[in-house]
Amino acid sequence: MTKTGASGKMRIIRVQKAVINIGVGEAGENLEKAEKVLAMLTKVTPVRTASKTTNRDWGIRKGMPIGCKVTLRHKEAEEFITRAFWVKENKIADYSFDQEGNFSFGISDYTDFEGMKYDPQIGILGLDVCVTLTRPGRRVADRNISPRKLSPKQRVTKEEGITFVKNKFKVEVVS
Repeated sequence: MTKTGASGKMRIIRVQKAVINIGVGEAGENLEKAEKVLAMLTKVTPVRTASKTTNRDWGIRKGMPIGCKVTLRHKEAEEFITRAFWVKENKIADYSFDQEGNFSFGISDYTDFEGMKYDPQIGILGLDVCVTLTRPGRRVADRNISPRKLSPKQRVTKEEGITFVKNKFKVEVVS
């Protein structure tokens, strides 16, 4: 048995990636501010996200940049998740988990992170953190050449995801 509660090395759950996203809904100055915030928080250059559809009511055209995101993997992802949980006072709601064990939560202000100060030129910006959990062997289903179905026992369930987060990040999951 490992400290995460798994027996056998193919049963160990790990963080595949963490995606940090800020959606501003428009291109221009606000998008540049969001990119600056993500770069300050993660030390990684953000990538712009574009609209997939046109919505006349919101003034959004297809292909228009409306947000930015950063994808972190391995050690950097775990360190950022630990910092983000510290902002959330080491608590997460159980409805934040999906059926695959992945979880997402929002942070309303970037200045809540340790060491971040309010910048009047940026203002207040919130962000979303989406974390994907996986087990070794997931690549079999994701690879381009000869992909195979993933066995049901190799998938991460909601309960296993909750247990992993409690043990790995010392977080309280509230109902």
